[in-house]
Amino acid sequence: MLQFYFLSVLLNALAGYILFTGDDNGALEFKGNFSLKDETVKFIIGILSVVTGLLKLLSPIEGDIPIIGDLIPGILNFLCGFVLIFEYYRSRSSLEDTARTEKIDRILLGNRKIIGMAGLIGAALHFIFPKVLLL
Repeated sequence: MLQFYFLSVLLNALAGYILFTGDDNGALEFKGNFSLKDETVKFIIGILSVVTGLLKLLSPIEGDIPIIGDLIPGILNFLCGFVLIFEYYRSRSSLEDTARTEKIDRILLGNRKIIGMAGLIGAALHFIFPKVLLL
């Protein structure tokens, strides 16, 4: 479906931009109270990105190879969204760190700029080449 194609490109670009810029001053701010620096906005984009990634795998673009044609964008949506949700969880959690969360923290949050760049590149390539195998 073209709606999921649009959402996938948009959310990959947004989530990738948020992860790539991090806490730098490069985050977009809009008029009013909407800012990509806001934790709630990041959380909502993360949830939407995960849901879009899952739905992207279930509904490929017409004429494209099922599953494979939307595999990488769907995985990137899911991964970028999961990192944003995990960051929100880590900032709000009052529980002690466990070995599992420290490992996830080291892998995902330590490589957040790389994951963000992959999301940005994936969004750009998926926008430019919509029916290419694995994109």
